[in-house]
Amino acid sequence: MRRRVGLGLLLTAWTALPVPAFAAQNPAAPQQTPRPPAAPEVLKAPARDLPTPYTPNYVGGARPPATSQPPDFAYGAYQRGQYITAFREATKRIEADRKDGAAMTLLGELYNQGLGTKQDPLKAAEWYKLAAAQGDIAAMASLGLMAMDGRGMPKDPKLGRRWLEQAAERGQPQAAYNLALILLGSGTEPDQARAATLFRKAADAELGPAQHDLGVLYLQGRGVPKDASKAAEWFRRSADNGDLAGEVEFAILLFNGTGVPKDEGRAARYFLHAAARGNAIAQNRISRLYAVGRGVPKNVVEAAAWNLAAAAQGLSDAWLDQTLTGLSADERARAERLANDRANVK
Repeated sequence: MRRRVGLGLLLTAWTALPVPAFAAQNPAAPQQTPRPPAAPEVLKAPARDLPTPYTPNYVGGARPPATSQPPDFAYGAYQRGQYITAFREATKRIEADRKDGAAMTLLGELYNQGLGTKQDPLKAAEWYKLAAAQGDIAAMASLGLMAMDGRGMPKDPKLGRRWLEQAAERGQPQAAYNLALILLGSGTEPDQARAATLFRKAADAELGPAQHDLGVLYLQGRGVPKDASKAAEWFRRSADNGDLAGEVEFAILLFNGTGVPKDEGRAARYFLHAAARGNAIAQNRISRLYAVGRGVPKNVVEAAAWNLAAAAQGLSDAWLDQTLTGLSADERARAERLANDRANVK
């Protein structure tokens, strides 16, 4: 299944290190000697899983009713991973109320992912359409993505966009986000401005990838006035919501003092957290900091361990390799053990 992904890591070059300034590096393509870019650019970073209305365990499509109504047993079962029970309870609800859009959307979710029943995109689309007819905006958003992908129905980008438009207009954050990405593809200034507005709607709903991408637009001045401080704030909020791209971007701005007071120690903590979550770029950055003792105490074993971790994901660094050649056999063995232990952490 194709996933909608965001703008990727912006990763502007950072400054003031007593080593060659290093630019954005694509972990999917090993680099040689790092050098600063001529201008900030959006990279094709590894795709991040963006929650969509048909992502397993995504709650937006199968939401509980208003608090004044009885508990939603179908939704609760879905959240606990009890999909057969969720399927049964949703079916019972529809039998009792032929206009229960939330239950219809839940059945669409289950059929689309094959949870508690055999996967069947055609049936999923049918249930989403019934739910959309009842005004369920999550079902509209799902139909938009399915039409764009040709999943459960003929591929029809125009129809998919109309579904996304309807869902976004009614406040569905994932639909607003995906529609913004489509608009950015046109490259026109009006579309970029509207994309920024849609990103803002999704960002205000605390969707981490949207917050990251809105930060990118503010940093570049696309669709919004260029404003590094607003970019930093959106990257921070994105990081707080668990978005790795936002976490790394905010760390870089912190290290450089761009749009936010310079704080190398805090930047190092963000890099270290993202590195521990498996981000290769963060692993490379924290390795360099350990190698020179910026934001963290100098520690060549830690530097070597994080460099090995990044290299294992395809992100090589000639400067680090050269800098760490003087490790003793014991130090290298300790670094290798650390790198292996971290690679095995789920």
